[in-house]
Amino acid sequence: MKRIYSVLIVLLVCQLVSQAQEVKRIVSLVPWVTKSLYLMGEQHRLVGCTSYCPAEASDHIPVVANAMSVNIEKVLTLKPDVVIASSLNKPETIDNLRKLGIKVVSQPYPKSYEEICSYFIQIGELVGQGSKAKEIVAVQKARLARLKASIPAGKHPKVFIQIGAKPLFCAVPDTFMEDFIQFSGGTNISEELKLGSVTREYVLKQDPDIIFIVTMGIVAQEEKDNWLSYKALSASKTRKIFILDADKTCSPTPILFVDALEEMIKLMY
Repeated sequence: MKRIYSVLIVLLVCQLVSQAQEVKRIVSLVPWVTKSLYLMGEQHRLVGCTSYCPAEASDHIPVVANAMSVNIEKVLTLKPDVVIASSLNKPETIDNLRKLGIKVVSQPYPKSYEEICSYFIQIGELVGQGSKAKEIVAVQKARLARLKASIPAGKHPKVFIQIGAKPLFCAVPDTFMEDFIQFSGGTNISEELKLGSVTREYVLKQDPDIIFIVTMGIVAQEEKDNWLSYKALSASKTRKIFILDADKTCSPTPILFVDALEEMIKLMY
């Protein structure tokens, strides 16, 4: 039985190595996948990415998609070995790519920090960097544990994370944004909600102690000024209304998630 198990492990490793050798040309439709490849030193495999992948601006990687659509013809001309998509991409786009004979690997949008780490390792294994990916995850989980241990005991501020303005959108349970709140020792004012769309009146009624606004250009500052105008609001009284970087908070890798959390904890306490 042990021998059979050992043979299966060897076959699995050989399969991953073979797969990594085959995947030389990657089109990434997912910002956190693009970032992950850079973290593992495998950015040379990228032949296409999206307009909201930060890497494309500096490294001149061909852009094949924006927030709304994918240029399938351009993807075809790049002759990728694999296109990495997510559940945020339209199903019909993924279907059309597959019908054209393009291999598509689709990752769900991560619902927790654990899933962020798990997907990161999957990308590592895809490009033959599984061990390096696991090492990065282990270091960041140790860092996360130290951060959580540094939080003052007995404090559980009510937190509101605002992700959009029109409509007003917030972090809800069963998302990795909820982990930002839980890991920082806070309580999510939207913990009973399943959908993130809320009214300003709802937020005022919940009276959060802290408000985090994800970067939305000039809109973020306008939203901060708007919340500060409500003088009876607890977060306004203490001026604990902060703007966060969307690049860290909305499409994080295991490292960027902990970077963002560290910043939040410093601001909160």
